[in-house]
Amino acid sequence: MTKGSKHICVCVCTYKRPHLLRRLLGELLDQKTNGVFTYSVVVADNDHLQSARPVVADFVTSSVPVKYCSEPEQNIAMTRNKAVAHADGDFIAFIDDDEFPTRSWLETLFRACEEYGADGVLGPVKRHFDKEPPQWVVKGNFYQRPTYPTGFVIDWSKGRTNNVLMKRELFASDAHPFNPKFRTGEDQDFFRRMIESGRVFRWCNEAVAYEVVPPIRWKRTFMLRRALLQGAASVLHPTFGARDVAKSVIAIPAYTAALPFALVLAHHRFMRILLKLFDHIGKVLASLHINPIEEPYVTD
Repeated sequence: MTKGSKHICVCVCTYKRPHLLRRLLGELLDQKTNGVFTYSVVVADNDHLQSARPVVADFVTSSVPVKYCSEPEQNIAMTRNKAVAHADGDFIAFIDDDEFPTRSWLETLFRACEEYGADGVLGPVKRHFDKEPPQWVVKGNFYQRPTYPTGFVIDWSKGRTNNVLMKRELFASDAHPFNPKFRTGEDQDFFRRMIESGRVFRWCNEAVAYEVVPPIRWKRTFMLRRALLQGAASVLHPTFGARDVAKSVIAIPAYTAALPFALVLAHHRFMRILLKLFDHIGKVLASLHINPIEEPYVTD
């Protein structure tokens, strides 16, 4: 670290994506700093076979320090906690292993955080296809995430750790900042607790990262299983209650009835409604203590 400069530790949680991780690390180690900060990288591997270790080893000779650690128990929250435990410096950034940033990504987040005096700054994640996807995927705007004006104050439901820079002090009082009971949505839970404690997070629309959307994610079965998992995970939030269950009970027959009409109109409309239907089914099943998805991750 340069004396007097701020230091950022970029945390990457990974699970059996060595090729995507290699791409990400290549882009991360080429970030512009313009001398306003220094940075390092921590890779937390959630594969008990440590498939990411040889990939990280190829980058340890870089001028940017790269550290490897592993969390053998399959749990994204525990893996995030492991990464944070190995992080140094004044700020912690998170980016997913299936993403890659622009060269000015980290600097843009840092300058926005300083300008707004925020506890953290989030940026947009735009979809990236290495291969041409089916038209229904493009028309349906699947994997297209919402964006907001720069400076916009983020509420907890918009909180994500796939493109974010946060002050290290947010993690100082809790050895396990991310709750392991969440199989997904652990980041929203984190932001909810932070915002309730008075922390403020802003949006920076210029700090862009790209999410690689491989062909496996065009599979309808993948999308539906993920919708079930996300619906089930939402039940864990303390804000979820009987009214939400009632909404899902009403929504399920309504969306089911709309499916034939949507199929006639266009396939992407049909898939949109089907995904909403599965999300609500996941909520109802989870509220009945039925686990619709047994595996820890929906990766294929």
